[in-house]
Amino acid sequence: MSDLHELLIAAASRAADFRGATDERPIIPAFDLAALRVALGPLRDGPTSADVVIEDLATIIEPALVASAGPRYFGFVIGGALDAATAADILTTGWDQNAFNAVTSPGAALIEDVAGAWLMDVLGLPSDASFGFVTGGQAANTVSLAAARHYVLANAGWDVERDGLNGSPRVRVVATAERHATIDMSLRLLGFGSGVLEPVATDSQGAIDVADLAVVLTNSAPGPTIVCLQAGNVNTGAFDDLVTAIATAHDHGAWVHVDGAFGLWAAASPSTRHLVAGIELADSWATDGHKWLNVPYDSGYAFCAHPVAHAAAMTYSAAYIKGQGEGDLRAPGDFVPESSRRARGFATWAALRQLGRRELAELIDRCCELARRFAEQLAMIEGVTVLNDVVLNQVLVRFGTDEETDRVIRAVQNSGECWMGATSWHGVRAMRISVSNWQTSESDVDRSVRAISAACSSGSAH
Repeated sequence: MSDLHELLIAAASRAADFRGATDERPIIPAFDLAALRVALGPLRDGPTSADVVIEDLATIIEPALVASAGPRYFGFVIGGALDAATAADILTTGWDQNAFNAVTSPGAALIEDVAGAWLMDVLGLPSDASFGFVTGGQAANTVSLAAARHYVLANAGWDVERDGLNGSPRVRVVATAERHATIDMSLRLLGFGSGVLEPVATDSQGAIDVADLAVVLTNSAPGPTIVCLQAGNVNTGAFDDLVTAIATAHDHGAWVHVDGAFGLWAAASPSTRHLVAGIELADSWATDGHKWLNVPYDSGYAFCAHPVAHAAAMTYSAAYIKGQGEGDLRAPGDFVPESSRRARGFATWAALRQLGRRELAELIDRCCELARRFAEQLAMIEGVTVLNDVVLNQVLVRFGTDEETDRVIRAVQNSGECWMGATSWHGVRAMRISVSNWQTSESDVDRSVRAISAACSSGSAH
């Protein structure tokens, strides 16, 4: 075998060994940061053989790696990459394709065509929508809102790509206080600024108050308007009433964007599809692949019901690009911000191919069932309150006071048994449990509940 063969086999074997141990290794590692910096060393003057580089990298860094791909990591709605998606990502790196267009890689362009159609099918989106494979939810929201910016300003007679926002008609952006922070970042990146947001009230679970949406939209003169809705509240998992909210927004001539970073995957299961009723009526959608589809990182998707607006917001050209003869394949780079871009479609195609419709639905259902199992068992512990209606894969838990809640969270995280994050919800501190890993089982939930119970008991002992 060539040196490259041996090197890649060794690297894949080392990665597989790490992944195989995530079930039992501490979730958060204990390590000496200063010692690791020293071990990584200064940049040397001369070269080092590739096999030594990879061996050193793995040996030095593995002690500082988080077992977030394992079955008891419940923070930030993070899944662990499926086997086929992991292997496909290794191929993606080895193939080293630039997925800008069909000239730079016909295979990468083709796989995005196919995988994009599969995604729209399982997510219940219009088959004639456009799509872009991006880095994650932040990029997906930004691309979608860029398409929205183009559309609403073009309808007002303004070419924002040519003339920018200086002097343009005022664009209203309407969203709730429960929106994800990536919406604000997208507005900053697009030149609107987060201060443009007009707030809408929510209900006790963080879903939009559609009556207040109507009031907010009515209380200003008609003009270019973008309404941001949510499929899956970041804390509670609650869904906006999409049917009513979209109809209300469209009655006022607004573009409707749905941020469904993880909640959009509810459409993939008959058991949860009712939560996204009306989703197909929106104008754009954003979701993550590296959350509930369980593909490796650097995977998100932006979808748009107005392909012309989508392409207008993202496409650019140059003399060295024109006339390259791409044939019948779409140019993936026309729908995303990047030119030199990773071929993200391979891992997505592999994940969907491995799961199929049935296993994808079962993955969604199983995570939701395990979230309910968490809530039911934790509610039985004295002093523990479940704060949300568990409608999807999110569980919010409080342990008496803010101070005690933070103490329990730290104790659980430090135990290494499992990892849950902290959040603030309606003015109080809470533990946020997100179940989205394909490997998580009932025994993982039970083991995690015991760790939480032990953390509660350790505090009462003092």
